[in-house]
Amino acid sequence: MAVFKELFDTYNWDEVKQSIYAKTKYDVERALNAEKRNLEDFKALISPAAEPYLEQMAQMSHQLTQKRFGKTIQMYIPMYLSNECQNICTYCGFSFTNKIPRKTLSDKEILKEVEFIKSKGYDHILLVTGEANTTVGIDYLENAIKLIRPHFSQISIEVQPLEQDEYERLMKFGLNTVLVYQETYHREDYKKHHPKGKKSNFDYRLATPDRLGKAGIHKMGLGVLIGLEDWRTDSFLTALHLNYLEKNYWQSKYSISFPRLRPHSGGLEPKVEMNDKELVQLICAYRLLDEEIEISISTRESENFRNNVIKLGATTFSAESKTNPGGYVVEPQSLEQFEISDERPTEQIEEIIKKQGYEPVWKDWEKSY
Repeated sequence: MAVFKELFDTYNWDEVKQSIYAKTKYDVERALNAEKRNLEDFKALISPAAEPYLEQMAQMSHQLTQKRFGKTIQMYIPMYLSNECQNICTYCGFSFTNKIPRKTLSDKEILKEVEFIKSKGYDHILLVTGEANTTVGIDYLENAIKLIRPHFSQISIEVQPLEQDEYERLMKFGLNTVLVYQETYHREDYKKHHPKGKKSNFDYRLATPDRLGKAGIHKMGLGVLIGLEDWRTDSFLTALHLNYLEKNYWQSKYSISFPRLRPHSGGLEPKVEMNDKELVQLICAYRLLDEEIEISISTRESENFRNNVIKLGATTFSAESKTNPGGYVVEPQSLEQFEISDERPTEQIEEIIKKQGYEPVWKDWEKSY
């Protein structure tokens, strides 16, 4: 069976970039009027030429989202299990070279955090670790999933890429969703930001969604770290990856996230800044390309931005996130992976969603409908 790398290798970064920036208003209008949009249309919608059409894109995105997802926002919360990591990544607070206290939660500590999270109403949890095979390898993850399975109807992970059989093993115990971000599809720059550790293997990471698809995962999440490279080119290559996966592993569902580079204790300045207007443009472009995709907005974004994006195409929100192991109850003071921007409590976010005429959903879609 073909893998994404074969398709990916037929694309040249500089040529893709050039073709996006060469799009004209006529290309944008054609994309907006198309009955079914393709990847060329997506290029036009993320191009600078589409900026004057933002209002129209936002209205269309709102309608398409409502048609498919109704007036609902699915709620989830991350739980960081460990900040131990064997990788060197230039942009991450957990990077191996950062001299920080390392912490991995014990069974007792996991259940303490779960108790707090459940008291807030969450039924959808995202387990996050650094990438340290010896400490938080497959056995640790299996144990953690078994421990929390009775408490949640949906369990997602964002951990190091695993082998197909390892994903299959975790799925037996209730794993539902895996998020794996390529960080950037620019091969040379990827190497620059991941000089050491297993994560420095670009091709292995690139093939992870293929392994997930073959394992038959219920849902996978894609994305890049916006700010490492030209966001338009990276977003097109993410859309190419998504398109390939939907064709080859149609039984899985897909979500997309837009993490923008945020400060941490090893501080990397973004190479490329993306403003709020551009992020709205990108969110709308994804919705216009793909009606089925779930669009996730995390607490990295500001309060104001999150309030306004509810009606524009977002389907999934986190709230009250802590990005340090034990951050809810066990060890609130330990070092975070990155800074949170929206620190409002869950109840406040719930209220804001309701005020806009939307319904916060605490379980997974098909379980609620």
